[in-house]
Amino acid sequence: MRTSYAHVMAVLLWSLGGLALAGPPAMAQSYEQALAGFAADAFSDTDAAITAVAGSGHPLAAKVIGALQDGRLLFNADDRKIYVREPSGTVLDAATGRPVAGEAPPGLKSVRLNNRLRRSVEAALGSLTLLAPEPSRRLAAAQAVFKSRDANALAALEGALARETDVRVRKAMLEARAAIILTQPSAREADRVQAVGVIRDRSDRDARALLGGLPADLPPTVQRTAAEAITAIDRHLARWEMVQHLWYGLSLGSVLLLAAIGLAITFGVMGVINMAHGEMVMLGAYTTFVVQEIMRTTAPGLLDYSLAIAIPAAFLSAGLVGIAIERGVIQFLYGRPLETLLATWGISLILQQAVRTLFGANNREVSTPSFMSGVVELGGLAVTLNRFWIIVFAGLVFALLLGVLRYTTLGLHMRAVTQNRRMASAMAINTGRIDALTFGLGSGIAGLAGVALSQIDNVSPNLGQSYIIDSFLVVVFGGVGNLWGTLVGALSLGVANKFLEPYAGAVLGKIALLVLVILFIQKRPRGLFALKGRAVEA
Repeated sequence: MRTSYAHVMAVLLWSLGGLALAGPPAMAQSYEQALAGFAADAFSDTDAAITAVAGSGHPLAAKVIGALQDGRLLFNADDRKIYVREPSGTVLDAATGRPVAGEAPPGLKSVRLNNRLRRSVEAALGSLTLLAPEPSRRLAAAQAVFKSRDANALAALEGALARETDVRVRKAMLEARAAIILTQPSAREADRVQAVGVIRDRSDRDARALLGGLPADLPPTVQRTAAEAITAIDRHLARWEMVQHLWYGLSLGSVLLLAAIGLAITFGVMGVINMAHGEMVMLGAYTTFVVQEIMRTTAPGLLDYSLAIAIPAAFLSAGLVGIAIERGVIQFLYGRPLETLLATWGISLILQQAVRTLFGANNREVSTPSFMSGVVELGGLAVTLNRFWIIVFAGLVFALLLGVLRYTTLGLHMRAVTQNRRMASAMAINTGRIDALTFGLGSGIAGLAGVALSQIDNVSPNLGQSYIIDSFLVVVFGGVGNLWGTLVGALSLGVANKFLEPYAGAVLGKIALLVLVILFIQKRPRGLFALKGRAVEA
């Protein structure tokens, strides 16, 4: 009995040892055989190699398929060996992962891809990272499988779903699983109906495209459920599209507010039609460019803080130029609006040519700080961070200007001159000094608009010309000299413009908006909020 028992244990141990020794070479052989498919350079062989490498379980599988996606997977047609070129330039043997000794073999070719293979690559990478320890990688993998809808990833997806605990990642995996089931002819009808419900809950454009592209030979129940889901998604997308138009309108309105608020001050207090106001915006944008160039060469690590320096610099530079214009030209032309208009138009041409001489006629690049870069998805709303911060900036400038006008001596004198210039002069207010400071303040705020516009528009000598007409429309529509009217006018025209564009186009939308404003002014010549005062009402 002992001899028999010992004999049996010896056989078992020998068998287990043989299996342990035979296991790794078998996997390596399978992996190497799968690699050989890339050397055939035929799309069908490459597709089979992708599936085989991803399913081999080899630790180098993700590196090889990632290299294929990036165009860094190479093959030698002579010996059918596969190589991976690292981003650093080092060439690795794909079978072992070790660097190639000496120089890489000559005549290496890249493994080709087409659109169908790119989807297979995305699905393979997704299945390889579905069990990654980081939730962000698992989420990206599930999203990649959803887009590729590769049936080869279904088994890995089922296994990952059984272990997933993160709610967001699990939802993405369920959506990916539903997308695969919907495109499989062998799937059961009940499973397809359930998959349609999962895709319907996703309610985005990708879900709409998936359901809209289903084959026409589906069972009637599935077709009816898919049609109902498409109708529900269309209604959902239409609501979010309205919200998106509203967001775009508010962002455009904030830009118009920054560009027009300084014009509202000068036009309201002084009655000057300043055609050079757009060039004050341009000067603010170029000041931002100069500040960034100085910081890029002297302190590149602080480039993200360049806007904090550019804001006061742009205000001062544009404000001083505005004071110089008022003292040098405009003060001699009060009461002659046509001559003032022609003079400021000439000044605008001089300033444009001066900027062309100093910086050239080409557009200048102004970098966006890291905190203003990117897009945040809120449901079906895409919020660009640069536009968001411009809205915040416009609100802060507006609030600060209201505070200056209400709580400072300069603001008190500006309101007095606006309401009755002769009475203010009789009360010992130096109206000439107030005119110069008012023009400088309005020009400085235009410079701040240039800082904001440098983040969303090209910095060029013609930057201000794109906004001068819209600025006058905002001022006249809201009420000359009324800041609250300028705010309401800017936001109203911005939102109206963005709602008209999808139906009439950008050019016809602006024309329609101009006609509407003209018709409105025929009924209310003083705009939405007319100023009150003896001189105004006289």
